[in-house]
Amino acid sequence: MARILLLYHGVYGQTRRICERLQAELSSLGDRADMVPLLDGGADPADFDAVVIGASIRNGKHNPAVLEFVRRHRELLESKPSAFFSVNLVARKPAKNKPETNPYVKAFVARSPWKPALLGVFGGNLDYQRYRWSDRHIIRFIMTLTGGPTDLATNVEYTDWDEVRRFAARISTHAAGRPA
Repeated sequence: MARILLLYHGVYGQTRRICERLQAELSSLGDRADMVPLLDGGADPADFDAVVIGASIRNGKHNPAVLEFVRRHRELLESKPSAFFSVNLVARKPAKNKPETNPYVKAFVARSPWKPALLGVFGGNLDYQRYRWSDRHIIRFIMTLTGGPTDLATNVEYTDWDEVRRFAARISTHAAGRPA
């Protein structure tokens, strides 16, 4: 049984929901997963066998606090099994729903001094009514450019929950020291 830290940073709750599902899946696989907001500072990554960081995209970027955390804990992240996943609406497209094809994951890996062994990407939830006024109109503009839904009543979840389950299995295998 591995003790796994699930750190997350999101804005509208989908990254947290994905971590909740990862936590449940990891538990069903016999691991113990603690879920903590990245900015909370309430958990010491050194106390865990493996660390997973999940972050969402807002205005085209992961929050700078994510890279700041990585830089601060790089040595520790590299010393144990670790993983990173991104939650973004670009991943709704089949050609951009893999870590190697998703521009946000690729940009994160290029900027990050840490190169996690496991990478994941999940589509987010497009819910215009939950967004702040400015976010609503920025995202609508982006959807116009990328051929996505623009009706402000739209609420579509693009998260592939089967892929989340498979990612949890890969995390469990990786945390146990077996090739993922």
